[in-house]
Amino acid sequence: MVSGPNVGALHGSLLAALGTAIVSGEYAAGDVLTLDAVSAQHGLSRSVVREAVRVLESMGMVESRRRVGITVQPAHKWNVFDPLLIRWRLDSADRAAQLLSLSELRRGFEPAAAALAARRADPDQCRLMAAAVSDMVVHGRAGDLEAYLEADKLFHRTLLEASGNEMFRALDGVVAEVLAGRTHHGMMPTTPNPAAVDLHDQVARAIRMRDEAAAEQAMRAIIDEASLAVSEEL
Repeated sequence: MVSGPNVGALHGSLLAALGTAIVSGEYAAGDVLTLDAVSAQHGLSRSVVREAVRVLESMGMVESRRRVGITVQPAHKWNVFDPLLIRWRLDSADRAAQLLSLSELRRGFEPAAAALAARRADPDQCRLMAAAVSDMVVHGRAGDLEAYLEADKLFHRTLLEASGNEMFRALDGVVAEVLAGRTHHGMMPTTPNPAAVDLHDQVARAIRMRDEAAAEQAMRAIIDEASLAVSEEL
């Protein structure tokens, strides 16, 4: 019997396989699956399949009903803010549309979060953002994109937390998947743009100086730079 970490790995693998199949259209809206069929196709137990289906159901991607089966739901019912769904969509042919949608979303909340952070950030949060920028400089020059990504994610996560707004803070996973998607799909230059790093530094300094307008403006410039870089890669 498979147990422990192996069960978790099998669950995650099956969840990604089913989610990707739905996002790609391999399983279209209205298609009906069964536990037995999915279990046989993937060579996994019904219990592992059932757990994966429960997650997909919580994301609005499927609906499971007794004597009916597992019905794939139309895209308008999906929880589009779920980081896993964002990741699957970025892995699919829908990548361009997803990135455009995410850029528009970020433009709507991150500049506002930066302005709030300039009003509410505590000294520890200011130090964390400054340290993240320093790490971005070091890793960017070295061309270590994975380390750069971690520093970038820390910067944005801290900024959203520093906003003091629980709704903005809850969008951390969305931003993290956007940043990771650019890196993992080859949409980042070998050496990150120094201008982008400088903009992060401007945001950190504006927040530290309690300059709400400057923080908002610099954050908007970060998103515009990222959107332009992505559009050039598509």
